[in-house]
Amino acid sequence: MGKRSTARRLAMQAVYQAEIANSDIKVAIANLLEAEKFIPETKEFAAELAKAVWAHRAEADKVIAKLSKDWPIDRISKVDHSILRVALFELSSGETPSSVVINEAVEMAKRYSGDESSKFINGILGAQVRSS
Repeated sequence: MGKRSTARRLAMQAVYQAEIANSDIKVAIANLLEAEKFIPETKEFAAELAKAVWAHRAEADKVIAKLSKDWPIDRISKVDHSILRVALFELSSGETPSSVVINEAVEMAKRYSGDESSKFINGILGAQVRSS
């Protein structure tokens, strides 16, 4: 797995951990980065991405609520919610091609979430790309 893919996974996990534990994002990042050995570029990108996602989570949540019309945001699993927050932030930043962002989010959902999650996440992110 590439350093950016690993960093996205770590960012998603940090956002998830901060949300579940109701803790500071910096604590969640530190906990994750202490658990394993990562190259400096992966650590740096993961930390920057997680902090930015956390700072912009309200904007992402508005998009999620708008695009998941028949599925209230409080019914979305915390893992899916975290994946969507990371992906929506990356889509809004425009630094990574949308196809890469969507593909990585779908792959994370396949690995860390339920059977239908990858389709749900693909649908939300695809709708966002089409609307922007």
